[in-house]
Amino acid sequence: MTATVTPAPPGPTAAARDAGSGALRALARHRGRLIGAGVAVALVLGAVLLGGGSWPASLAVDLSGPLERTSDWIIDNRDGHPLFLYFLGHVSNVVVVSVRAVYLVLLALGWAGVTAAAGLVAWRVAGARLALTSVGAFAACGLLGMWVPTMQTLALMVIAVAASVLLGGLLGLAAGLSDRMHRILRPVLDTMQVLPAFAYLLPVVLVFGIGVPAAVLATVVYAAPPMARLTALGLRGADAGVMEAAASLGATGRQRLLTARLPLARKELLLGVNQSIMMALGMAVIASVIGAGGLGDRVYQALASVDVGAALAAGVPIVLLAIVLDRVTAAAGERIGAAPVRRAGLGWAVALAVTAVVAVAGRLADRLSWPDAWTVDIAEPVNGAVDWMTAHLYSGVPLVGGTADWAGRFTTWVLNPLRDGLQWLPWWAVLLAVGALALLIGTWRTAATAVLAMAAIGVLGVWDPALDTLSQVLAAVAVTLVLGVALGVAAARSTRLGRALRPVLDVFQTMPQFVYLIPVVALFGVGRAPAVAAAVVYALPAVVRITAQGVRGVDPAAMESSRSLGATGRQQLLQVQLPLARPALLLAVNQGVVLVLAVVVIGGLVGGGALGYDAVFGLAQGDLATGLVAGAAIVCLGLMLDRVTQPTERRELAGKGA
Repeated sequence: MTATVTPAPPGPTAAARDAGSGALRALARHRGRLIGAGVAVALVLGAVLLGGGSWPASLAVDLSGPLERTSDWIIDNRDGHPLFLYFLGHVSNVVVVSVRAVYLVLLALGWAGVTAAAGLVAWRVAGARLALTSVGAFAACGLLGMWVPTMQTLALMVIAVAASVLLGGLLGLAAGLSDRMHRILRPVLDTMQVLPAFAYLLPVVLVFGIGVPAAVLATVVYAAPPMARLTALGLRGADAGVMEAAASLGATGRQRLLTARLPLARKELLLGVNQSIMMALGMAVIASVIGAGGLGDRVYQALASVDVGAALAAGVPIVLLAIVLDRVTAAAGERIGAAPVRRAGLGWAVALAVTAVVAVAGRLADRLSWPDAWTVDIAEPVNGAVDWMTAHLYSGVPLVGGTADWAGRFTTWVLNPLRDGLQWLPWWAVLLAVGALALLIGTWRTAATAVLAMAAIGVLGVWDPALDTLSQVLAAVAVTLVLGVALGVAAARSTRLGRALRPVLDVFQTMPQFVYLIPVVALFGVGRAPAVAAAVVYALPAVVRITAQGVRGVDPAAMESSRSLGATGRQQLLQVQLPLARPALLLAVNQGVVLVLAVVVIGGLVGGGALGYDAVFGLAQGDLATGLVAGAAIVCLGLMLDRVTQPTERRELAGKGA
């Protein structure tokens, strides 16, 4: 009997596959038009069915009662409840004892011992050049008369960074080894990343009160996410071939982690430490509002009295500390794995011995504190220069007008119309615009997240203040992008300009947010315009760096091809470099928005109003309802802006084969 072979059903032909791919590509090209048509239809239907106006009061929830009861319960039970006595109280005591112990060690080493230790550590991990930079930075802190506040800030930083690295490392380890934990932690870390630093302060103050424990714990919560993210990234990105080889040799999961995954992720781990240090330093300054002390307290006091000279005297050591810590940790990360380390133990022993000798010599000479005769007072000349600038630039400048006139015009012509226009729009139209913008560069999921975050602001009952804050953010982002993209493109196309801008960007990028408020208040007065100006200066370095890196990283083959076709420099920029650098430009927009929001919120201290003022008022008055509602609205606003400006990777089916 002959077997009958039944032919398999024919698969899709090449023509059919090409037709399907072409249809998907056409759909992708017309995505914007389809969304625009949908928005137009929705606007008509919304106008007919929902009408106009601000967020309906019937859709808002008043949380003041429950939050006030919660605040009263915490205050009443802070000294007697077992949760505070046997857990949170011990946490507070451990923090206080740890910070005080580090501070006493620094005082015992004396200025000579600390300076020598900083130089020797930098020499061991980063080389002689950065060692000299570290010694000069610590010496400058003493020359400015800020040695004791610098040691206070450094003691707080040591404990906060150690706790941040430990907490972030453990979370990153869990996310790096478990897909489920990665999915759970990712939205939490996303939210924490876009939450402005100021919003962390009120909850910890309510639980721990004003003082060092609240400042340290707020700093830990703020600085741990980058360590967690980068740890997870390093562990999940371990070379598959190495891991498979380790498994084939019979290594257990613990052995593979210790001998393969962690060594392969060491650069990401050090980068996480670097980022945690930078964020902790910035937060330690902001935490001066709740009793952190140190350099941040000096900056905050200067801000309250608009004393630019005193603020600069305290701000310069902060910048120097940030630059030294950033450079040393970054250099250590670059050196790892580059060359074998020989006699590392001997080198560290020599460094420790030299530090001990210098510290003992300083104690025997009774020179533990920085000598008063070696200090330089820069406050008076700086204030004199500021007074001259205020007298000659604040108002009455011929033709161009003064800085106060610029601030008034910017408020009248830009901020007020933008705020009034947003508040005039019907609430449903704002939600629709948010969803459409998120959908243009993301997916339905990101659009839904953005819309829900914006709707939550209305439910919290702070719709109009949130739109006021949004108007300031949009204005600041627009100015930041115009200046930042122009400078970034110029720096990418000119090596000389790029080298000249680098130290300037380094200083501005490492300067804490508080420091920016003082000069802008001196030049522009108080109000929303100074808050926007400070936000622009704070966000500008990141936008310039990302833009320059994106434009500089365009494929040289594409540039050579355009040159061979006779394209001019302008045509290359507009038709080759900027289109190919689109991912970097979108990242610059995203980072600009997040950084601008952080400073606009702090602008509530200098008359920025809106959500920032509510957060400051709640913190100053201990008003949990006002402060937490404003903080939650800031989180929602930041989450919405992040989703609207962050492109989401999508699977492109059109580019696939069968």
